[in-house]
Amino acid sequence: MSSLNQLLHPKALRYLAAIAQWGSVQAAAREVSISASAIDRHILLLEEDLGLPLFERLPRGMRLTAAGELLLALSQRWKADLNRTLSDVKHLQGVSQGQLRLAAMDSHTNGFLPEFVLAVAQEHPGIVLEVDIVSTDDAVQRLRAGDVDLAVAFNLKPSRELHIVASAELPLGCVVAPGHPLASQTQVTFKDVAAWPLAAQSRVLAIRRYLERRHNWLLEEARPPLVTNSLQLVKSLVRSGSHVALTSELDAGPEILAGTLCFVPLKDKSAQPQTVGVAVSASRSLPHIARMVAERLGAHVNDYLTRVRAAGVVGADTKRKKPKLR
Repeated sequence: MSSLNQLLHPKALRYLAAIAQWGSVQAAAREVSISASAIDRHILLLEEDLGLPLFERLPRGMRLTAAGELLLALSQRWKADLNRTLSDVKHLQGVSQGQLRLAAMDSHTNGFLPEFVLAVAQEHPGIVLEVDIVSTDDAVQRLRAGDVDLAVAFNLKPSRELHIVASAELPLGCVVAPGHPLASQTQVTFKDVAAWPLAAQSRVLAIRRYLERRHNWLLEEARPPLVTNSLQLVKSLVRSGSHVALTSELDAGPEILAGTLCFVPLKDKSAQPQTVGVAVSASRSLPHIARMVAERLGAHVNDYLTRVRAAGVVGADTKRKKPKLR
């Protein structure tokens, strides 16, 4: 932590967060380079003023109480606000520096995300980018709480607390191995898909909840022999030719670009597209550099989708117009 962070982040909150992370006063003292007695004194005074214990003192360490959890959340919000303020101060100096936290999905980690991280490093070498891999629900919650500065997630909806910087539609389709019989089709129906072993995602993933809301009959009829929260396992089975999967071009992007999977569009009026969006908090002020990075992320997702569609969309779908991020 920089000297400015140490000066502006209250000691008691920093010490509480360190104990929560490392499990004891002694371990926290080594981490923050302060004597254990000084840390203990700050926590005891804080507990005395609050009239509540902040930690359970256990034989093998210390664990936060409910009151301690509330103060830890305060410490995290304080740190996030402080980082944003320091980024704005740096921008006033004409320097593109600061720390940004991004929430993203697991399916992005071997897709567009590595390229984006490299692009940010090249364009803004002063930025420290922290990437948290979470679910869509967690991404929204963290944005609202101020724990992250921006998020890229599926099926985001604008609200008074959430501003969508950019979004693109993701038509639903069937992903198959190049040698699979369905790979030669220009379009498939849900009935076509149900005739093959289906590798289905669990409810942890947004695509499964989407399918349950709109096409639960398919899941019941197909009786998926595999249900998993691992997109990588789904794609591995599909690549082997033993299974098919229902997902988007974005989820299968790396494999479509590599030619190891094919995306076949679904021919069904009820197959409404999902969306992928880049969002920031609508209720918190953002540093200028965070807004720039959010817009850069939206453009990057757009470019990535265009490349994936050019490389592997089957048949007439190759003529689909370039996706427009609004």
